[in-house]
Amino acid sequence: MTKFRSTERHPPTAISKPFCIRPKNVLFSYFSRPLRFRLQLCSLRTSDLSLSALFPFTVTKNEIADILTDIAVLLELKGENPFKTRAYQTGARALESLEEDLGTIIAEARLQEIKGVGEALAKKIIELHTTGKLRFYEELKASIPPGLVEMLEIPGLGAKKIIALHQKLGITTIPELAKACADGLVAGLTGFGEKTQDKIVAGIKNRESYGRRHIWWDAFAVAEPILAGLRALSAVQRAEHAGSLRRGMETVGDLDFIVAATEVVPVVEWFTTRGGIKEVTAKGDTKASVRYESGLQADLRIVPLEQFAFALHHFTGSKDHNVQMRQRALARGLSLSEWGLVPAEGEGTVKDKVVQLNVGAADSAKSASSATNTEQAKSSNGASKLETNAGVAKDTSAASEVAKLQSKASTRSSVVPKVSDHRKIASEAELFAALDLPFIAPELREGLGEIEAAEGGYLPKLIEHTDLRGAFHNHTTASDGRNTLNEMIGAADALGWEYIGIADHSKASFQANGLSEERLLQQVADIQKLNTSQRFKTHVFAGSECDILADGRLDYDDSTLAKLDYVVASVHNAFAQSEADMTSRIIRAMESGRVTILGHLTGRLLQRREGYPVNTAKIVDAAIANRVVIELNASPWRLDMDWRHWRRAAERGVLCAINPDAHEMGSLDFMRTGVNVARKGWLTRELVINTKPLAEMKEWLVKR
Repeated sequence: MTKFRSTERHPPTAISKPFCIRPKNVLFSYFSRPLRFRLQLCSLRTSDLSLSALFPFTVTKNEIADILTDIAVLLELKGENPFKTRAYQTGARALESLEEDLGTIIAEARLQEIKGVGEALAKKIIELHTTGKLRFYEELKASIPPGLVEMLEIPGLGAKKIIALHQKLGITTIPELAKACADGLVAGLTGFGEKTQDKIVAGIKNRESYGRRHIWWDAFAVAEPILAGLRALSAVQRAEHAGSLRRGMETVGDLDFIVAATEVVPVVEWFTTRGGIKEVTAKGDTKASVRYESGLQADLRIVPLEQFAFALHHFTGSKDHNVQMRQRALARGLSLSEWGLVPAEGEGTVKDKVVQLNVGAADSAKSASSATNTEQAKSSNGASKLETNAGVAKDTSAASEVAKLQSKASTRSSVVPKVSDHRKIASEAELFAALDLPFIAPELREGLGEIEAAEGGYLPKLIEHTDLRGAFHNHTTASDGRNTLNEMIGAADALGWEYIGIADHSKASFQANGLSEERLLQQVADIQKLNTSQRFKTHVFAGSECDILADGRLDYDDSTLAKLDYVVASVHNAFAQSEADMTSRIIRAMESGRVTILGHLTGRLLQRREGYPVNTAKIVDAAIANRVVIELNASPWRLDMDWRHWRRAAERGVLCAINPDAHEMGSLDFMRTGVNVARKGWLTRELVINTKPLAEMKEWLVKR
C-alpha cells in the first residue's frame, strides 16, 4: 500500500468522493487509491486503452502527487538511490502545498520555479497533467513483481526488508513469504529475527482476514454506479441495494442488489458483463453473482414487483432482526419471508403459499373477466331484440344491467382473500405497518432493541446529513494535509458549510509535521485575518489536534491552548499500553480542562489495525464529568467511537462531534459515513454539536 508521510495519522489517501454524489469534480478511484489498487486497474488496460481514455480530463495536483509518491515507493523496492527517491517525495509535497492553480503555472512555464521541482520532474508532471499517464511510471510498474507491492500492506514490512527478502530468499509473493516464515527462514536473516518473523506471520493472517470484507466507502463507490445502471434499464421497475451496505455497517462483505423487472435476461446480461469483473460466479434465471478485481462480490436477485418490498426487507436486515420480525409475524398468525407475508396456517412454505395465492388470484380474475364478458354479451343481445321487436327499449336498460353484472363480478374477484393483502404491500413501510410497527430505518435493523422501541413508540428521529453545519477535525498542508488552509476553507464554502474547524497536528506528531507553538499561533493569526476579510462565507474556527502524551499530559501548555477556539485531543503513540494505563492516560487529559473533543477513541484503522485497549465505560463517565465531547471520527478507516457504544453513551448524556478527519478537500465528504454510524448509534441531531448554527456554535464554545 502506498506509504504516507504520517505513519500513524491517517490511512492512504481516500477517494475524493464517489462520482454518484458529485459528478463534475471527482476522479472516481484511480489516482487516489492505494498503490496496489492502481496497479490492478492498470493491468486491465488494453493496448488501445490509456488512463486518458478512462478519465478524459486534466489530472489535478494531488492526483499527480499520488503518482510521484508511488514512484518513490517503487524506486525503493528496486533499491534505487535514496536521493532519487526523496526527489519524488519532495516533488509530491511541493505540489500538495501549491496555492496557485497548477494548470496556470504550467501554461506560464513557471513549474521549475517551485522549490523541489527540477527539469526532469517538471517534464513528468506536465505529461501527467496533460495526458493522464506517464510512460516512466508504467515501465517502472512493469519492472517490479506485483507481489512485492502487496507485501507493503503487511505491517512492519518496509521497502528495505522486502528487498532483503527478495534478494536473499527469492521471495516474490505473499504465499512464498508465508512458507518461508513457516520454515523459519525469515528469522535467520540479518536484521529480522524471531519477533519480526512472528509479526510478519500475524500480519499475513490479518491481511487474509481483512481481505474478506471491504471498507463501506469503497463498497459504496462500487455499488452506486451499479445501482444507477440497473435503474436505467428499461426492463427494471425498481432497484435498491441491500445488505450491510444499506445498513451502513463499517465494513461490507459483499454487495446485494434487489431488482423488480419485467424481463430477466437483459438485466442479468447487463449485470454480468460490466467492466472490472474478474469472474462470473453464478448466472441463473433470477440470480447472478460476480466478483470484481478488488475481490468484492456483488449478488443480484430479481423478483416480481409484488415481492420487492419483502425481498428488500429480508436482504437488508441482519439475521437477528429478521428472526425477530418472523417471530412477530407468527404471533399474529402470519408467516414472513423474502417471498411475502401469508397466513401461517396450512401446509407448505411461504413461497409455496405465495405462488398458490398468486395462481388463485389469477384464476379468480380470469373467471370474473369471463363471467363479465358472457353477461355483457347476453345483455347486448337482449337489448338488440327489444329494440328490434318493440322499438321502445332504451340504451340505459342495457347499461344498467351490465353495471349490475360488473358489480357482481367485482365482488367475486375481491373475495380472493389474503392475496390482496400480500399484493398491496408495495413498500417496507407498509410491511412494518402490517405487523403493527412504524417504519424502522435500515441502519437500526440489527436486532438490538429496535423492534421493541418501534412498538413502544420511542424510536428516535435519527440525524440526517442535512442537519450538519460544519466540522472541527480537519488538516492542512501545515501538518500532514494535502490542501492549503485557503483550499480547505474554499471546499467547505462550496459545500455550504457555515463553519469549519482547522485542527492540524501538534509538535509531538513529528511524523505528521506537527506544528510548533510558533507555527500554531501564526496559523491562528492567519485564520483571524481570513475571518475578518470575509473572503469566504464559511467561518473558520482555530483549533489543534493536540497529542495526548504517554503520561496523559497535553502536547501544548495551557497558555498556548487558551488562544484556540477548541482542542481535539488524540492518542497517536504508545499504543502498547495496558487498558488500565491507556484509560488513565486519556482521562487525565480530559481532566485538564482544555479538551473540547476527544478524538478517535481507540485509534483503530479498519482492515489494517485493531484499536488499542481502553475502558469505554470509564471514558464516557469522564467525558460527562468534564463536559468533553466524544468524536465520531467519520474517516471510513476509523469510524471511531464505534456505533455499538453510542446508544448507551448518548443515553448517559454524552455529546458527539461528527468529524471527517479530512486531510484533503474531497475528504470533507466523509461526513456521509459519519452520519451512517451516528444513525446506527441511534443519535439525533440534538446530540451532535456540529448541527448547531454558527451563532449558537460560537456561543457554545465560549461558554464551554
